[in-house]
Amino acid sequence: MVKMRGVIALGLLTVSLVGWAKTPSLPAGVTQVTTVEGVTEYRLKNGLQVILAPDSSKPTTTVNITYRVGSRMENYGETGMAHLLEHLMFKGTPKHPTIAADLSHRGMRPNGTTWFDRTNYFETFSASEDNLSWALAMEADRMVNSFIARKDLDSEMTVVRNEMEKDENDASGILMDKLMATAYQWHNYGKSTIGARTDVENVSIPHLQAFYHKYYQPDNATLVVAGSFDPSKTLALINKDFGSIPKPKRVIEPTYTLDPVQDGEREVTLRRVGDVKYVEAVYHSVAAAHPDNAAFKILAYIMGDTPSGRLHKALVEKGLATAVSAESFNLDEPGVIYFEADLSKEQSLDKAKAAFIDTIENIHEHPITDQEVERAKANLLNDITQTFNDPESFGISLSTAIANGDWRLFFLNRDRIQKITTQDVERVAETWFKSSNRTLGEFIPTAKPDRVPYATRVDAKEQLKGYTGNKIVSQAEAFDVSPLNIQKRTEWGTLASGVRYALLPKKTRGSTVFAQLNLHFGDANNLKDKSEVAKMVAGLLDRGTDKLTRQQISDRFTELKAQVSITGGPTGVSVSVLTDRQHLADTLSLVTDLLRHSSFPESEFKQLQRAAIATIEQERTDPQAIAGNALSRHFNHYPKGDVRYVSTFDEVETDVKAITLEQIKQFYHDFYGANRGEFAVVGDFDPQQIKSVLNKGLDQWSSAAHYELVLNEYQTPTALHEVINTPDKANAVFIMKLSLPIMEDDPSAPALKVANTIFGGGFLSSRLATRIRQKEGISYGVGSFLRLNDKTKNSTLGAYAIYAPQNLSRLEQAFKEETDKALKDGFSETEVKEAKQSLRQSAALGRAQDDALAGLLTKLLFDNHDMTYVEKMDNDLQQVSVAEANQAFKKWVTPASFAEVMAGDFNKHPAK
Repeated sequence: MVKMRGVIALGLLTVSLVGWAKTPSLPAGVTQVTTVEGVTEYRLKNGLQVILAPDSSKPTTTVNITYRVGSRMENYGETGMAHLLEHLMFKGTPKHPTIAADLSHRGMRPNGTTWFDRTNYFETFSASEDNLSWALAMEADRMVNSFIARKDLDSEMTVVRNEMEKDENDASGILMDKLMATAYQWHNYGKSTIGARTDVENVSIPHLQAFYHKYYQPDNATLVVAGSFDPSKTLALINKDFGSIPKPKRVIEPTYTLDPVQDGEREVTLRRVGDVKYVEAVYHSVAAAHPDNAAFKILAYIMGDTPSGRLHKALVEKGLATAVSAESFNLDEPGVIYFEADLSKEQSLDKAKAAFIDTIENIHEHPITDQEVERAKANLLNDITQTFNDPESFGISLSTAIANGDWRLFFLNRDRIQKITTQDVERVAETWFKSSNRTLGEFIPTAKPDRVPYATRVDAKEQLKGYTGNKIVSQAEAFDVSPLNIQKRTEWGTLASGVRYALLPKKTRGSTVFAQLNLHFGDANNLKDKSEVAKMVAGLLDRGTDKLTRQQISDRFTELKAQVSITGGPTGVSVSVLTDRQHLADTLSLVTDLLRHSSFPESEFKQLQRAAIATIEQERTDPQAIAGNALSRHFNHYPKGDVRYVSTFDEVETDVKAITLEQIKQFYHDFYGANRGEFAVVGDFDPQQIKSVLNKGLDQWSSAAHYELVLNEYQTPTALHEVINTPDKANAVFIMKLSLPIMEDDPSAPALKVANTIFGGGFLSSRLATRIRQKEGISYGVGSFLRLNDKTKNSTLGAYAIYAPQNLSRLEQAFKEETDKALKDGFSETEVKEAKQSLRQSAALGRAQDDALAGLLTKLLFDNHDMTYVEKMDNDLQQVSVAEANQAFKKWVTPASFAEVMAGDFNKHPAK
């Protein structure tokens, strides 16, 4: 699909929302405009729109500022300018010269994104007055004082080029860009947000600065603060930092170009290296503020969902495609609805295309049903509820509604989905899903054009006259995410089956709750030659039981307002659950039913098998997959058939094709059971009820196979320097790994964590990012990673980068120089101090996410630890000295043992 562009390739406030229910005192010059469901809009004298959404359900705050400028506002020769500015906005101001480094040092989770109608910048951080004050001051400063300097443009230019090259490897995304360019002949929605390469490469600093000063002004921006904060203090800070910016005298003229009604089928063909085929189509639709936008959302679900969707049933279930999807775009001006089907190399493009078009356009022969509409409404409304219940997601998602004309469209569109009828959906489909409105494959003239109505803009303010929204949802407690408090609040124990549990009940916004269940089975001997079979078993667990079909299972989870994911491999299976207090018990009952009574329908098995083969075919030409496989095989020291053996793509495909349904059922019978595992719940729930449900659901279900943890033992590393040519791939990949004979509890581990954060594990301020991205402009995504093993002395230190193939020599030189410099000169006291602060705040931010916390609890159970271990590890990190960080890095980082793999089109683009 069309991508939003992003800059990255990759004392807490304890006042509850109830305490903030009264209207905050307004500073001079600030006006309160309106309130919807606890979210309030204010306006400053200079025109800045401010949205405050206080929510103390978790100790984090999100600051999100949206500018009403995207690729739609770019004139001839300016394509990509909005996105380029997004990159340069991280380069600093006179008062904040190191924004990227400051964000990292504070442990914040930041990003910026650009799309057709807007650009936004956000940062989520551990809630504190200091962090919030800094974030607001920084955003106000860079609104009007960013450098936008030639030196920054020159270094970032290669990064943006690398981002373009990365996208060139995505055939589906490139085809989508071509479709949009064909569907829109005049409107700027037909131009990719990343821009034309010639425009980006030739932009002048004065031109870029003029664009910046025109659009980055308070009267063209909306500031959102969501999460844990004091509204009165925050309004005062906002007025202090932003209110001093004068309202500009310039006038932004509204855009007025609209495409005429499309008068015939259009087609575009893309030919590139690869094995997976795609069929995609777009149909012109309406603006996001239009009342019929809700119908397009429903239609996207009815057509594109798996497994209930019409395209899935017409193509995937009949073996014509391996996967399908659909999306209706939320745009300020008349947009599109998008459909996609993915095919393996054996599947017929002509047959798939015929079924694809027929399914979408022949609504009159197969009318929309009430059941389809109700299912779609339930799923869409569940997604909206989950977004609103999470302050971080809600604060960021408002950028879309703001860009569409008014932030309250988030609520109005929800209400329209609630009220929509089957007749409304049918009318919209019949009106817009016509061949004359399709952009897909080929142009065919027609004697009697059958055209759609002329689409016009919609006045969002008019649509929202008198709108008040629904009641405010139930609120949550202000939760202390310190390890010792989590330890105190958590109940630890063991179920009758043998599964160990960690239960952390707490009040949450919307009574949401996260759960995770992990089960383990098998040993290195009895799992021999069963790796691919085991993976497929896990993929089939939610596709049918002895009483429920795949569709009935999907519908039941929708009724329970539950999002459930089941994943697994040769040695175990994992289930993650998101729902609410009211439905958790029934959801877990259904989960245990799936685990214990899966029926493995043959039709679903064939679908999954075809999809697995298609994935392998796609990976054969993907530089990242190729490099990763080659590196993993270098470290492999187990024979073929061993569960730890790393297969080639050919071997995986052969194994997958050879799997039979009988093997699936036999593996399930021999290995699945609940006598070994971990279970964690975080959120609003009744512990006694949940223990009772799990005890009943898992009772007397044990794995018959012998169990022993399968460990990948350490092997003395050998150096590798391998260059793999991948034809017709504009983006190249570099991956380095080094095996370390240490465990997580090694005395040097905390120091090595700090050293890795400085070297490449942090945000854009790490040594590798500063040199290779910020200074040299070689890579869009570069960094290092450290994976410490808790079971055996076999950990991994590694590094990665993406880049243009012709920049390979520059990349290798920069990586070597930074490694040598760190080994020779070490790290500074300031770097170590800031790295420790970043690690501490990042860890706290992670514990504030309930799903991540549930995952942490299951890992602790698996490793025989509790939160006191986390407290100790956190304290150990904070005690690391400069000498210890340097000593650990010098001890374990041995360049002579680096295993490096580079993959890209080096023949077409030789290194310079």
